Amino acid sequence: MTDTDHAHAQRMLVASLVVVGMGFTVLFPVLAPLGRDMGLSELQITAIISASSLTVFLSSPRWGRLSDSLGRKRIILTGIFGFTAGTGLFNTTLHLGIAGFITGTALFIALLVTRVMHASVMSATMPAANAYMADVTSAANRTRGMGAAGAANNVGAILGPAVAVFATIDLTAPLWIMAAAALLNGLFVWRFLPELPKHSPGVVPPRMKYTDPRILPFVIVGVTMFMGNALVQQTMGFRFQDALGLTGAQTAQTMGVAMMASAVCSLFAQAVIVQRIDVAPFTLLRLALPLLIVAFVIMALAENRWALTGALMIQGFGMGLAGPGFMAGASLAVSKHEQGAVAGVAGSCGPLGFTIGPLLGGLLYQVAPTLPYSTAAVIYVILLGCMPWLGKRVLQHKAE
Repeated sequence: MTDTDHAHAQRMLVASLVVVGMGFTVLFPVLAPLGRDMGLSELQITAIISASSLTVFLSSPRWGRLSDSLGRKRIILTGIFGFTAGTGLFNTTLHLGIAGFITGTALFIALLVTRVMHASVMSATMPAANAYMADVTSAANRTRGMGAAGAANNVGAILGPAVAVFATIDLTAPLWIMAAAALLNGLFVWRFLPELPKHSPGVVPPRMKYTDPRILPFVIVGVTMFMGNALVQQTMGFRFQDALGLTGAQTAQTMGVAMMASAVCSLFAQAVIVQRIDVAPFTLLRLALPLLIVAFVIMALAENRWALTGALMIQGFGMGLAGPGFMAGASLAVSKHEQGAVAGVAGSCGPLGFTIGPLLGGLLYQVAPTLPYSTAAVIYVILLGCMPWLGKRVLQHKAE
């Protein structure tokens, strides 16, 4: 492919990732109030997210390796169309719960199983998309390329919660809208995204361990970072509803607006700041962590809508800096033929964080509403203190 072809492929991928981002965030403003309306506890609601995230964590490395042998585009399409079908199945189960056909433990198990089935296939999209971006960018432009992909995902993250305004019609309406959008996105990718050459046909794609010394520092930072992010996203719905005394529909709308504001800040960091500064990926992580600590402290202390929204905006900006640094750093640490494998491992760090974060947040929230955020702040302070040691490991293995 020529440089012009690569630029075209990047634009098509970025456009597709907008809709993928919408799919990942549309559920967050809706699930907390919807779960409570169906009689589920905070721990059960967060357990559904944790189980699906664990599934994505376990599935992502395999999808990343398969994208090396079967082709990036085929695996991206598998994830997008799998998301469409899985969302339809999950939504149908929600309707059965709302109507009272399934209740209590049976409802919880049904939602858990359908969400896990959903996650097992939709997890194909991001590792293949990140490996695709690595294929069509040079090493010098890798951080900017990953930043552009992250920015596209955050445009979707802005639009996803915005779809929550349709919760006034029905709390499941935003989810049905996203199922239709995902179907159209799949057709767009099938028609317009260029197919890339397969890597080493007939050769088994390399496996990559999370403990691989080249990427271990990025894995540690990534899992911890996403754990804190998940802890916030899966408990802030409860926080808004309880602190402000909102109904289910009001919670979905208020949380949706706050998440939109957070995603706008994340988009600004990725589309403007990351694209204009030329720093090493690990430096971006060092810049992001203090901002995230400040955000968690504000969340623990705030008791009104504006302070909580402001904290989410600071967190969004910090994650906007950290995300491209994490993905680009892991990508640059390995060879070209390992891009699918590293994309799978790096892409599964987020789901692992989202496995631990919601469960931890749900447990802590039942003890005290502010405890999840103060705990996250302490964890991030410890991580910040470890950054000099982790940075030395990055430099050491680059030298080798």
